[in-house]
Amino acid sequence: MSGEIYFSNNYRDLSEQHGTGAGFQFEFSCSRCYDTWRSPFEAFTTGQVAGWLGKGVSAAWSLIGGTATNSLTNAADGLAGANWGSSRDAAFQRAIGNAQSHFNRCGRCTHYVCGRCWNSAQGLCLGCSPDTAAEAVAAQQRGLNDMVTQQAYQQGQQSGQSYDVSTPRQLVCPQCRAETHGTPFCPGCGFRLAQPSTCTGCHNEVPDGAAFCPTCGTRR
Repeated sequence: MSGEIYFSNNYRDLSEQHGTGAGFQFEFSCSRCYDTWRSPFEAFTTGQVAGWLGKGVSAAWSLIGGTATNSLTNAADGLAGANWGSSRDAAFQRAIGNAQSHFNRCGRCTHYVCGRCWNSAQGLCLGCSPDTAAEAVAAQQRGLNDMVTQQAYQQGQQSGQSYDVSTPRQLVCPQCRAETHGTPFCPGCGFRLAQPSTCTGCHNEVPDGAAFCPTCGTRR
């Protein structure tokens, strides 16, 4: 195996250095669907021995009431730490070798994908070389949706021809600050909204808040 590290951005290191469960395990994920595959667990014997030894020493000291740090435990932890790096790298290389039988490297985008995301006939992932039947069905659905959208838009245009766009509207009531949605009167306090500034009868200016035109008496 080459010393180069692959799967540099789509793997997770699940290894544990210390304790009775010390060991090496790596989780690799498909770059397209993100399904994962885990390498078989490999025990890190030195770390496990250190863990069991630490548990035994702690139990012994608790029985005899000791409080000092045992040099044997420190020595075991030191040995585990010294061997960890090289052991982890070797386990990682073995995990990569196993993972390569579960993943395929796309010749176009260079991503590693699982078997379900692989177009073996083209040697490309399904992201770069989508399944033809699936694309045809998806295109049909897009065409259907586009036509429905177009028809709905045309129906909206026809309905909009009768909509009065010249009438002033207030979307928020100036009295109680409620949302009005363009109604003539506030649904919260009943305040009349968007009152015209000129009289509809004589077209003179009407003061704000006036219910009738002061010039001709036309109700506002």
